[in-house]
Amino acid sequence: MYSFEPNEEQKMLIEAIRRFAVNDLRPIAREVEENGELPINLLNKGWNLGLLQGSIPEIYGGSGERSAVTGVLAAEELAFGDLAITFALGLPGLFALPILLSGSDEQKREYLPGLVKNSWRPFSGALIENIFDFDPMAVRTTAILKGNEYVLNGEKDFVPFAKEAEAFLVYAKLDDQTQGFIVPKDLHGLLVSNEREKLMSMNALPLYCIKLEEVKVPIFNRLGGTSGHNIEPILASMRVAQAAAAVGVAKAAFEYSRDYAKDREAFGMKIAQKQGIAFMLAEMRTEIEASRLLTWEAAWKIDNEKTDAFKEAYLASVGAMDMVMMVTDRAVQILGGHGYIRDHPVEMWMRNGRGFGMFTGLAMV
Repeated sequence: MYSFEPNEEQKMLIEAIRRFAVNDLRPIAREVEENGELPINLLNKGWNLGLLQGSIPEIYGGSGERSAVTGVLAAEELAFGDLAITFALGLPGLFALPILLSGSDEQKREYLPGLVKNSWRPFSGALIENIFDFDPMAVRTTAILKGNEYVLNGEKDFVPFAKEAEAFLVYAKLDDQTQGFIVPKDLHGLLVSNEREKLMSMNALPLYCIKLEEVKVPIFNRLGGTSGHNIEPILASMRVAQAAAAVGVAKAAFEYSRDYAKDREAFGMKIAQKQGIAFMLAEMRTEIEASRLLTWEAAWKIDNEKTDAFKEAYLASVGAMDMVMMVTDRAVQILGGHGYIRDHPVEMWMRNGRGFGMFTGLAMV
């Protein structure tokens, strides 16, 4: 038997994050989406909540132990405020958490203390590739061992803060397995696109394409050392983070459209009292709760090292993709013509919802 009732420490963290999301993120979400800029002071304020620091053991400079359940609770609350800022705040985790999970002792000692002791810094991850039906278990980027170096070739899309990143964790195919490689900035052959990628949403998050042309990294830069690592725990953590963020976006859209329906009158009655609207709201809430529980269960299985954790994380992410698109689309419908204009945030949340099918690799817990 297991329970998903948060403990006291988790409740305190969730409440702090909820205040930050509601008071700091939500008011500027539209502004940062329109101007495409993330205020560094806000990133530092979010960083000071200590999410990553609390996931790193004290021996490596942190203040706690990693918990996927705590991570998904935090990701949902942050995404309720704004998705782009949520992914930006979690950016150092794309580099640190795989090292914590699968890195060698030397890699943990070298990289983790510096990451958690300083203010927010742009360390990035590069997983996604611009190919149809992209499969993280079968990436096209290659790594070939030549002497005491790995030579990387390939192209990655949607790499956050690539121009500013101090180092990347690049995933490539080695002997038909997806493996991570620590790639410092400014290596010869590492090329970052001049322009940011243009998407239909999340314009505040700077995403770039990077190319790797004969990029040489030392043999000990392979994640896990010379023996490598299993990619499944990393992907599972990425997928539950993605699912939790989808729940947060959907919850925001649901609550906004529910409150609008309870306030808006048509033909002498609140539209929330109309059967068609009421049924939509009920189904939206049902799907959100179902997706949330599936995500929590997958996170619990990750924490308890259950053999089916990888499968459950995949199911949670797939379910959340469909759920968030349905909920945000119906939120726009409930607002009618007002849902399509920028005076209301539901159209922005629907655009965010559409992207969850390709967000694997942008967040991790």
